[in-house]
Amino acid sequence: MKLAVVLTEGFSDWECALLMASARTYFSFEIVAATPGGTPVTSMGGLRVTPDMAAEKLDAGTFDGLILCGGTIWETSDAPDLSALIHAFHDKGRLVAAICGATLAIARSGLLNHVAHTSNAAEFLSSAGASYQGATHYHDVPHAVTDGWIVTAPGTAPITFTAAIYKALGFASDQLDYYIKLYGAEHQARTAP
Repeated sequence: MKLAVVLTEGFSDWECALLMASARTYFSFEIVAATPGGTPVTSMGGLRVTPDMAAEKLDAGTFDGLILCGGTIWETSDAPDLSALIHAFHDKGRLVAAICGATLAIARSGLLNHVAHTSNAAEFLSSAGASYQGATHYHDVPHAVTDGWIVTAPGTAPITFTAAIYKALGFASDQLDYYIKLYGAEHQARTAP
């Protein structure tokens, strides 16, 4: 498996970190970090990343999925227009996944107009403009939503985002369930002694 992870200036460190680390370490996926223009970016937490390549040079035919990491840039006029890239992956039957602010990029591409999806809030996606016509398919839930090859999640759901990506790629297993439960343990209901 080979995943392209698009990071932008000010990306949210925590939103794709669990996916990238577990994919590489536990599942032996190849992870390719890409940025708009291929320029180095700095995360919200100050982590400086030198990308493997420019996002615009990603070839959908050589990847199993496109992952868009959230961050503050997606809500600004500096947000990159990745519509062509998003459609290239979708048209090739590849996974397209976005979390938090990056769901705006998929909404702007029109890809969410006919599929179940989520984000930070329904009102948040309405800022995507006229190209987003999918409000009736929005799910107001605290976890990732999968519809075919499209995975979306609010920024507070990096664990279910990671799990949904693995499951969409056919990696559902007892090992994955254990891994997700391990990292989500703090959210499990406690039983009285």
